[in-house]
Amino acid sequence: MPRGWETKTALFLFLILFLTAAAGPLLWKSDPLKTDLTNRLLIPNRAHPLGTDSSGRDLLARFMYGTRISLASGLLVVLGSGIIGMSLGMLAARFRGPVDTIIMRLLDILLAFPQLVLAMAITICFGPSLASACMGIAFGCIPVYARLMRSEALQIQNRLFVRSARLLGFHSFYIFTRHVIPLSAPTMLVQSAAVFGSTIISLSALGFVGLGAQIPQPEWGAMIAEGMSFIVSGGWWIVLWPGLGLFFAVAAANLLADGLSLRLGGEYRVS
Repeated sequence: MPRGWETKTALFLFLILFLTAAAGPLLWKSDPLKTDLTNRLLIPNRAHPLGTDSSGRDLLARFMYGTRISLASGLLVVLGSGIIGMSLGMLAARFRGPVDTIIMRLLDILLAFPQLVLAMAITICFGPSLASACMGIAFGCIPVYARLMRSEALQIQNRLFVRSARLLGFHSFYIFTRHVIPLSAPTMLVQSAAVFGSTIISLSALGFVGLGAQIPQPEWGAMIAEGMSFIVSGGWWIVLWPGLGLFFAVAAANLLADGLSLRLGGEYRVS
């Protein structure tokens, strides 16, 4: 395999997915929520290239909107949990002592629960919905970012040029913005790619068990859950398309994380 094929493959897959999410609904102007019981459970055909579901909804339109929902939700979770987690990690590394201890112990409490279990508990508390599912998954990702950022910040602060800057009287805010954040950015970027893939899976899992996006919302997990009962009767296409979308999105995220790690010298690891 040529060097860098992981990154190129990941970017190609993401390009297709983002074009599907952004341009697809503009080109295929079919309502993903419109039901037509006279055309229910149609196999892929000219009028409905991906077929229809049990309520006669067009699966091509639902897949496109589902791609938009999954990618946008994944990005929101990565951004939200990343900003909060990295901020906590930098605070712990900067002040150390009691501040570090309190922050780390609170994060250890979150880490005591498996991410999906924690997301399910939070979703149940706030009521099943896509928003509460995103919030629950974000809470589970915050400790990952915080611990990694703290580790990176502590290592960078011990480097000679950072020590020299501190001895010369530069403020901690300048040191963090000028040195710590830029030098830790590659590691956090690799981590974000991995978190994005796991977030897509978790969102679909919550949607599948009815705790995330609610039917008839066109989200991949909810679409798979809705079509599971029709596989035995031959309705394979209902779960095929969201399943493929989920597969390619997660594969692209994992390939991107691996490719970025190798491109950056192989010294950045995801937790």
